[in-house]
Amino acid sequence: MRYGAVLPGGTATAQLDMALTAERAGWDGVFVWEAAYGVDAWSLLAAVGASTSRIWLGTMLTPLPWRRPWKVASQVATLDQLSGGRAILAVGVGALGTGLPDTGEVTDLRERAEMMDEGIELIRSLWDGQNQYAGRYYRYSTGRLDLAGAVRPVQERIPIWVVGVWPRPKSMRRVVRCDGFVPQYDLRGREAGPQDAGAARAWLAAGGANAALDMVAEGETQANDAASIAYVAQWAQAGCTWWLETRWSEPGEPPRTEEMAARLAVGPPARKG
Repeated sequence: MRYGAVLPGGTATAQLDMALTAERAGWDGVFVWEAAYGVDAWSLLAAVGASTSRIWLGTMLTPLPWRRPWKVASQVATLDQLSGGRAILAVGVGALGTGLPDTGEVTDLRERAEMMDEGIELIRSLWDGQNQYAGRYYRYSTGRLDLAGAVRPVQERIPIWVVGVWPRPKSMRRVVRCDGFVPQYDLRGREAGPQDAGAARAWLAAGGANAALDMVAEGETQANDAASIAYVAQWAQAGCTWWLETRWSEPGEPPRTEEMAARLAVGPPARKG
């Protein structure tokens, strides 16, 4: 199990300070929210990458249908170079209920899902050095191979994590094609538990997913005490490979920056020794 944190927001300098605290305290990754207008996620992650040496860096998450895939591919590959191969791209269709401003973007769920699928394909093709892509939603063609060569990632395969809704088969089949699973649980009103994560992991294994596929669990722990360690261990036993510490706030509420900074300084809920 690896241990990361989703930074709750705040100014760029405050989030940079939290990320540096996270690396010093032994966390394995830092993830930032990508807003329509706000602190730019990729500029912030580049600053973190240049100031750290170990932690993984990514978004939680990028609403890919509302972004140009070639621009996202450029930003992630640039971060991968600056960090020495520590970039992760986590994508979803975009959540309409999180304060999204009215910018005229596509809101139909099916269309967003199709755009995301094409966007993932296009990003992968660019990272693999291809210079042509033609799909229903995106076309890309260039003869400038020098530009593509300059931004080749350090990692042979940058991990792409995708949101999947369990237990919806169509959504879950998308996960099989990617490198990581950010679960959303549709459980008819009840809260998800480790048993649900285990069921999703078993379905993915039966569906041909790579055994090394990452799977995320998230929540709040108070410290790296025995109770927190035991709680997170249940998710690890269910097949989750990352625990993401979160401090979400409701739209319109201030970010819980001081609370998260204090939690990060204590260190992850990991068993020592």
